[in-house]
Amino acid sequence: MDHIERNMDRAFTLEQLAEIANFSKFHFSRIFWAMTGETPFEFLMRIRMEKAASLLIMNPKESISEIAYICGYSSLPVFSRNFKACFNITASEWRQKYLDNPAGLSAFHRNNGQSNRNYNQIHRNSGQAESLTMGYFSQQYEPLKWRTNMEINKGVEIKEFPKTTIAYVRHTGPYKGDEKLFERLYGELFAWAGPRNLTNQPDLKTFNVYHDDPGVTEEKKLRLSVGLSVPPDTKVDGQIGKMDLDGGRYAVARFELGSMDYEKAWGWLFGEWLPKSGYQPADGPCFEMCGDKVDDDLHIVDICVPVKPL
Repeated sequence: MDHIERNMDRAFTLEQLAEIANFSKFHFSRIFWAMTGETPFEFLMRIRMEKAASLLIMNPKESISEIAYICGYSSLPVFSRNFKACFNITASEWRQKYLDNPAGLSAFHRNNGQSNRNYNQIHRNSGQAESLTMGYFSQQYEPLKWRTNMEINKGVEIKEFPKTTIAYVRHTGPYKGDEKLFERLYGELFAWAGPRNLTNQPDLKTFNVYHDDPGVTEEKKLRLSVGLSVPPDTKVDGQIGKMDLDGGRYAVARFELGSMDYEKAWGWLFGEWLPKSGYQPADGPCFEMCGDKVDDDLHIVDICVPVKPL
């Protein structure tokens, strides 16, 4: 899954993916489906379409053809046909609905889009039978007028981050406000890292990486990785994975958050700060860097979004 996500603009054969996973073609398909409920083809089609839906909103100055190319489509007509088959609306209508009514698009999507998707049918109809060619934020990006139970440090910093290798535990499914889930995931991660002397690093950092947009992806398919920084040559096994967070320019907003404040913080960053900043989201996952507890209810959290100039 990580390899497909990092290379979704490429074409893959099933044999290539099976070789990367070190399984036979037959067993790879069955194992992938058993773990995800999707075939590799359906998974790639879904994350392409969901990424395109988010980019159409977050990067309003990029053309639809540019977004199609970023998401692995060399043919705009094929992209347009697949997008409409997926969401029952054209890409240009999707973007315009957000511009006309930012809050309304989420409701439209929930009521009309998610229940009508058939990525496998799209895949078959596109004639690709033998080849396979994002945060915690909501699509409700309108300005938010709260400050209760949350303190926002003044300003958002633009920082250059180096590439960082993390070991992680992956969760697929709902996670909003679920403190026990995060405690369990971090417990599993540190139970693995402790005996390997990976928790005593002087510059240790922990991360929550959000691979999908909850406003686009069905809740049961949302992917979350909780991780900690490790040396690049660290060996992982079992349920522990390893990936690189790309270096580059990030917008970093520091918050003191309770468990139910995270969505509001992401909404403020994307809905209030970003449109006025002169930046737009760059390709790559958004993540949180987790700091110390302020008290039993509040944590210091840096929300980090890869950005590029408009």
